[in-house]
This record gives sequence, structure tokens and C-alpha cells, in this order.
Amino acid sequence: MALEGQGKLVEALKRYEAAVDLKPELARAHFNRGNILLDRGDATGALAAYIQAVKYKPDSAAAHYNMSNAHLRLGNTGEAIAACRRAIALKPDFADAHVSLGVALGKVGEHREAISSYKRAVQIRPDSAELHHTLGRMMMESGRTEEAIASFDTALALNPASVETHRNLGLVLQEQGKFEQASMCFRSALEIQPDYALAHNSLGAVLGQLGQYEKALEHFQRAIESDPGNADGHFNLGITLAAIDRPHAAIASFQRALGIGPDNADTHVGLANALKDLGQFEPALDRVRRALELDPECALAHNNLLFIHNYLADQSAALLLADARRFGDMAARLAPTYTEWPNPLDAERCLRVGFVSGDLRDHPVGYFLEGVLAALSSQASGRIELFAYSNHSDDDSTSQRLKAHCKGWHVVQRLSDDACARLIRDDGIDILIDLSGHTAHNRLPVFARKPAPVQATWLGYFATTGVAAIDYLIADYWTLPPEQEAHFSEQILRLPETRLCFTPPAADIAVNSLPALANGYVTFGSFNNLSKMNDAVVALWSQVLNAVPDSRLFLKYQQLGEASVRQSTSERFAVHGIAADRLIFEGYVPRANYLAAYQRVDIALDPFPFPGGTTTVEALWMGIPVLTLAGERFLSRQGVGLLMNAGLPEWVVADPHDYVARAVAHAGDLQRLALLRRGLRKQVLDSPVFDASRFARHFETALRGIWRTWCTTRARRI
Repeated sequence: MALEGQGKLVEALKRYEAAVDLKPELARAHFNRGNILLDRGDATGALAAYIQAVKYKPDSAAAHYNMSNAHLRLGNTGEAIAACRRAIALKPDFADAHVSLGVALGKVGEHREAISSYKRAVQIRPDSAELHHTLGRMMMESGRTEEAIASFDTALALNPASVETHRNLGLVLQEQGKFEQASMCFRSALEIQPDYALAHNSLGAVLGQLGQYEKALEHFQRAIESDPGNADGHFNLGITLAAIDRPHAAIASFQRALGIGPDNADTHVGLANALKDLGQFEPALDRVRRALELDPECALAHNNLLFIHNYLADQSAALLLADARRFGDMAARLAPTYTEWPNPLDAERCLRVGFVSGDLRDHPVGYFLEGVLAALSSQASGRIELFAYSNHSDDDSTSQRLKAHCKGWHVVQRLSDDACARLIRDDGIDILIDLSGHTAHNRLPVFARKPAPVQATWLGYFATTGVAAIDYLIADYWTLPPEQEAHFSEQILRLPETRLCFTPPAADIAVNSLPALANGYVTFGSFNNLSKMNDAVVALWSQVLNAVPDSRLFLKYQQLGEASVRQSTSERFAVHGIAADRLIFEGYVPRANYLAAYQRVDIALDPFPFPGGTTTVEALWMGIPVLTLAGERFLSRQGVGLLMNAGLPEWVVADPHDYVARAVAHAGDLQRLALLRRGLRKQVLDSPVFDASRFARHFETALRGIWRTWCTTRARRI
């Protein structure tokens, strides 16, 4: 013992080994030898020593306890639990043994018993800040956030200088959506330890959730400066850079994160998204596939694989369906699926219809949905009750307007899939409608649990979900011809005119006279996401510009706020002989200013195979016709559906040659173009594309039809 106290562990170890060689029954020597070996990382040797110690002194609680720690290091969780329990039986007030038992129980998923062990340790040593902190962490991991907060508060009262406790308290508050309070906790940790990389990282994350992206960037940079090997810091920096449309910088951050942790699936997905934003689809798909190799159950990777598919003209519908079904099969394996529902089998009663989306806010989905919900809530009162399940923390003015039309509104972002499914089932929803598909903030795993007897997907996505528990996909005849039905896992439910109905913007922005009449040249425009502008689109639009002398192309999207994106976009057109002075680039502006920018456009050009949706209807509302190329797939015919329903069949073309010819013809008849512009807003407002009352009638009829079908089918089974 004296040698150990002097730090002479090697010599002490030799003495203990010599002692047990001479007298094997010296339990204390075996015990001390085990302690030295465990401290040196030799858990196997330590375990052998502790076994000898308890052989000769079976009533040694300390030896059984240390044996449990050796088992834990070796991954022998069951043996560790047994050893802890023997130690506690010998010494019931052995706080450390209760803690180790809690650790071991947590590893095998026995969280309730683990928490009981931690609580017992705290009862024995109530003045231990470390034990309260440990209990708080266990509560946090078990989702018992209020109890976690109480434990962390007690720990901080005992030791206010613990940066780890300040940070963990912040993480719990962040999980509850209390972002301001969480940020205060992270700042408290940084006041104590300014170079605490984890706190900088956490503060950056919560500032990002508050929309304070520039401040978030500062803290991610500080985290990386404090700990250059912090992969999470590089990853979060990349996520934030991507959120503020700096894809080149985001890519560099993700690559640095992968240099540190190459096997992180989420980082590969983040890099894929940034590459997608720059139109680099094949490299993006490679990254997503790598993510799925690393984690076959990564829902985000599945979502991104399917979403990126839609940007590629040469992707077969059969491949898209196969990949979607792989996701659906994975979701079904992980989901306990309901097969019975208490919903009354009355085909004509008032229906409860639920909408699930992360976009019930200032977002294109919100813009399309608002007028429809308003019309349904007034016209179908007594026949339909509307419920919404918002999977996003934003609660903006659009959210408030949507909420006004709903009988029930729940924010489900922080609910598990099982809890969300139970909530929907408890609400008695008859028809549950997904508005996200494989886009961001979706809850498709909830749909895999089948919480409602009838489920459909609509509006926010443009391909099959692959989820077998989703019964219907809502479409129209223009966008989804019968010959395409085989490429969907869902049954197709067609509305008679259009699947989309847009809510007119509230902004008071007039349709102006045709700019070309004053400019002396035609300005083509596209305000679509640049990721839709693939090389074939650039080539075709360049042909249009070359065929219409002195014409300009006005491109407007967030990515164009980054100088490197403007430069690379100019270079893409330069390959086709388009000079930079014929290109106009603009980045983000508020929505009213964005709509006003259409006053500088004469003709809008639709990309392909991923055409505009919101951009198309906004252009039409501003008096600007849109030239679209009809594809074969559901998504690639979105422009067809909108323009045919808007009464503009002459703006739909069948092939690239006709696209150029039609652009030239329209640009060459300015008087006709000016006349169309003057009357186009009224024309589209009177059309099915904007007539919410008309759309709501069709929508209600369709929902009633599928409910009657379900009631009839179920009645036959009884």
C-alpha cells in the first residue's frame, strides 16, 4: 500500500504478485493487484484478481463492486449486474455500487430499474453534486425531462461551477423547445470555461434554432478553435452554412467532419444535401448511398435518396419505386402497426381529417393549404372536422391563420413516432393525410404505424412514398396519367381538375405593363431553386437566349447570394456562349419584394424534370406566363397540370425543340404578350388553380368516397 501511495505501481504490482504466489489466500493482495491492473487498463487481468479476492473473502463488498467494474469494461453486462447486486447485498448503503448497477442496467435497456438505482445512490449521498448530475443524465436519456431538470438544478445548487451540468441542463431545456433558457445555460458554462468546445457547439445549435445563424456560426467556429478534432462542430457549421445558402462553404465543413469521423451517416447526408443544392446530383447520390451502407435504418438518408432521384431525368420510375419500397419496408419493420380502430362504421357521419406536416407555416405548403382549409372549414362545417399535427417549432402568422380553421392543432415535433401515433389515434382521426412525403420534417414512420384507418399523401411531395400503410396518393388527370399508376405503392385518388390550389398572396403588388416594351428586349426569368437547373436545362435555356437576340435571363434564388455560386452559374452559361451581361442574379429578399421582382420579367421558363410549383403560380398571379416542358413522370408534369387548369395550353410543350420554338414565338409577339399579362391575374384567380371553394368541394367529395369505401370493406369483415 505504501508503494501505491508513492506512485510506484509497477513495483507494488510485483510485490502483490509475489505475495499471492507465497500465500494464495491473501484476499487483500489479490484485491489491490486487481485495482492496479484495472487502473492500467488490463480489465481481463483485474477480473481474474477480483475473482481470487472474493474466493478467499466472499463477504468483501468492495471486491464484488470492483469486479462489476471490470465486467463492465469487458462488456459483460449481465455479470456486472450480478456482481453489483452481491456488493449491495453485503453493503446496502454502498452508493458507488448503486451507481454502477444503474449504469449496467441502463446498458441492457432496464431504464426504470437503472433510475431506481441512481435514486438510491442519491438518497445515500444527498450532498453529492456528481450523483445528482448522473441521475439527471439518466432522466434525460429516458425522456423524463422535468425530473432531469430537477436533478440538474440540485446538482448546480451543490456545485454551481460544473460546466457539464450547466450544459446538460441546457440540452434538456432545448429538447423542451425552451431555446432562450437553454442558451442561458450554455452561456453560463462558457462564463466558467470560455474554451469549453461542447458548450460552444450546443450554444451554436440553439442559436440556429432561434434563427440567429450568424451568431451560431461564431460559436461553431469557437468550438472548432477550442477542439479542432470536434467532428460535431464541423458538422454543425456545415448545417448552418447550408441553411444560409452557402453551399460551397458547407461542403468544406462536411468534408472536414468526415476527415475526423468518416463513418458518420448524418455527415454524409449533410454533404449530399449541399452537393444537391449545387446541382451535383451523382456525387450527392454517392454520399447518400454511403450513409445507407453505414446505417441502413437512417430514415434521413432514405428520404434524401428518394428526393434527389426526382432531379434526375434519366432515373427510371421503377428504380424510384423500388427504393421507396425499401424505405417503406424498413419503416414497417420498426413500427408496431395498428390493425383495428375504434372509429364508428358510419359512412355519412362527420369525418375527422388530420394533416401531418413540418410545413404548416410560412412555406409553400402553407401557401397552398391556407385557402383550402378555410374553404373546407366553412363549406363542410358539420361534415368534416380538421386537425393538424405540426412537425416544426415555427409558429408564424401563416401557422396562426391555418390554426384558426382547425378543431385541433398539435405540435408533434418532440413526440416519438409511437407517441405521435397514439395522439392521432386518441383524436379519433378517420382520414390522415401526409403533406410531406420524403421532404424535410416528414413523419412517414408515424404513417407506417397506421394510426388512422384511412391514410393518404398529398401536396408536399411528388412521387410514391413506398409506405404500404398509406392507402392513397391524391393527384389529378393532368399530372398522373393512368399508365403511370404501376409506379406507385399507393392507390391513385384523382381530383377532377387539379391536385393543387394556391392561396393568393396578401401582398398588394400590382401587375405592371410588359417590361420588354420599355426595355427593348425580352427578359426571361426563373425564380426556382438552382438545384433544379441541371446541365440540360442550362443548355436549353442558352438556346432560347441565343435564338432571341438581346434577351436576358433573370435568375433569383437564395443560393445566388453567394459570390461563388454566381460565378459558377455564369461559367455554366458561358460554355454555351452566353455572356455574363445577359444574366441577372439576385439572392434572398422578403416575400413581398420577391413577388415584386416578377415585375421585371416578361416570360418565365420552367426547369425540368423538376418544374416549379409555387414559383409557377406566383408568376401567373403576377401576370407572367410560364413555358413548361411536359414530362412523363408525376413530378415532371406538375407544370402541365397548373397551366392547363389556368387556361394556358399554348404554354405547354412536348419536346426541347418545341420549347425553343415556342419561346421564340411568344417573345416575338410583344403586343399579344402584353395583352395576356394585363388579364392573366383575373384569369388565373377565376381558374381551378386559385378557386379554393371549388377545390374544397372536389376534395370533400373525394374524401367522402374513400371513407365510404373503407366502411363498406370493413362491414364485410364483421
